[in-house]
Amino acid sequence: MAITAKDIADLRAKTGIGMMECKKALTEANGDMDEAIKILREKGLAVAAKKADRIAAEGKVDIKLSADGKKAAIVEINCETDFAAKGDKFLAFADKVLDIILDKNPADVDALLAEKYDADNTVDDILKKEIINTIGENISIRRFRVVEGVVASYVHGGGTIGVIVKAETSCADVDAVKGVLKNVALQIAAMNPKYLGKEDVPASVIEEEKNILMTQIQNDEKNANKPAQIIEKMVAGKIGKFYDTNCLMFQEYVKDDAKKVAEYVADEAKALGGDIKVCEFLRFEKGEGIEKKEDDLADEVAKLAGLK
Repeated sequence: MAITAKDIADLRAKTGIGMMECKKALTEANGDMDEAIKILREKGLAVAAKKADRIAAEGKVDIKLSADGKKAAIVEINCETDFAAKGDKFLAFADKVLDIILDKNPADVDALLAEKYDADNTVDDILKKEIINTIGENISIRRFRVVEGVVASYVHGGGTIGVIVKAETSCADVDAVKGVLKNVALQIAAMNPKYLGKEDVPASVIEEEKNILMTQIQNDEKNANKPAQIIEKMVAGKIGKFYDTNCLMFQEYVKDDAKKVAEYVADEAKALGGDIKVCEFLRFEKGEGIEKKEDDLADEVAKLAGLK
């Protein structure tokens, strides 16, 4: 498979590794991006991907709670420029869409687009006739979710990141519980955990991580000849750090790094005279996974890598 300049540029952006090493990894992986990242990690060149995905699309992530506070909706609407995302028409549309999501609870984006926006138009009609035509940009509703129960939310940076946290609780003061959850939402926004707890990490993910760690150790002259039991302990220790980084309840609490998030929640629940169990969270980051064209970077890489 031919390796393009854009492939090299994308891998460099994802890992922060030099372009020649990226070219070698892609060649070895026959152009498979995920396999190339794995190869770089096994060589110890990329301890972790700098970013799982390029974040480039503009728009807004927004959240709205129902009047009774028992339901929260989160939506991401994308556009081409930050200027458009801050316009009154765009913001009013996003707010109305959240009302429709809370009221109708559509199954997916297609169902949402088919819902009535007003007496004469669907959401799709308004999006195409008024929003896109008036603003003059390509605008789309990318995704949304609804969470019901004891919920709290946080929107960061005017719509850059949105977080919803849900818990089960026996505490009588539900508003105080929501205050605790709001702090947990701030944690999620800042630290971007991938999973709630250890039990939520797929076995395949841990097995993959172990394999990568074993390969790293075997490629390290200082560690390669250590006894198998020592290497196993080293891997186990690194897996523990994986949990501490990627699992919300095992992360250090950002407002008090002497505690894990689980300890913070337990302490607050005890003070409130009950139990709080964080059972779900959502984190939307504006534009995650959507890449803009980077023709200049690709051209630069192509020249330096001898592809042009």
